[in-house]
This record gives sequence, structure tokens and C-alpha cells, in this order.
Amino acid sequence: MTTTPGPREVPPVTLLESRFTQDDLPRLRMLVEQYADHQGLTEPRRSDFIVALDAVAVNAVEHAGGGGTLVLQRSNGHLACHIHDMGPGFSADVIPELAPGLDGQVGGRGLWLAGLLTDELTISAGPGGSMVTLTVELPKAHG
Repeated sequence: MTTTPGPREVPPVTLLESRFTQDDLPRLRMLVEQYADHQGLTEPRRSDFIVALDAVAVNAVEHAGGGGTLVLQRSNGHLACHIHDMGPGFSADVIPELAPGLDGQVGGRGLWLAGLLTDELTISAGPGGSMVTLTVELPKAHG
């Protein structure tokens, strides 16, 4: 069996890295929106991306020690926002499959919403906290 190599993976380019607390959230939303616009993410996807990252960042503030670190990266036609916190960790099991409240679960609304508004939501957790990554595909360049 032979395989054909796929397109070459380009290492991620870090656009923004910032620690944050509750007081930093308005500035962080504005900065990410500016970077997303500059990278070509158009409306309404750009606003969806901002709402999703805000939901996850607010979770970090409320449930994981009052803040975290946000890293915004571009790679292979995608924009990824990684939000790391130092909380006790959780898993994707906390995200309701149905609209929150319809499935009997009380929590998970922010993650549920973030999952709806982005192309991919991944969660990893370990002894050093949790990382939630929100990814959206950037529009193809017109040329």
C-alpha cells in the first residue's frame, strides 16, 4: 500500500498570548476580534468566535481560579484559540448533547454554546489544569 503525502503542515504562528482575569475580558475580546479580522475571518463567523471564546474564558474565571492564559494561533488555514486554566480539570462529558436544560443537566451551557459556534472544540485536562481549544476555518484567500 502506498500513501500520498498530504499538504505540508505549517507550524502554528502565535498571534496573541495573554494571561487574563475577569477585568481583562473586554480587552481580550477586542484584541482577538482585531486579530481574527486581520486574519480574514469575516462576519458573522468572527462574532461567533468571540462569543465562543468569551464563554470559555468566563468559565475559567468562574470555575478555575479566577483566570487563565489565552493563546491565539493561525495554522493551515485555521484560527485556534487555546484557553488554559489552573483549575481542577473536567472532561467533554460536561457538555450537554441537547440544549442545556432539556437534558436535565444544570451546567455546561458555555461549552455547549462554544461547540455550536466553532468548527471544533477540544478539551484536555491534566494535573496542571485544563485546556480548551476553539478552532474555526479561515476563508480561502481570493486571488
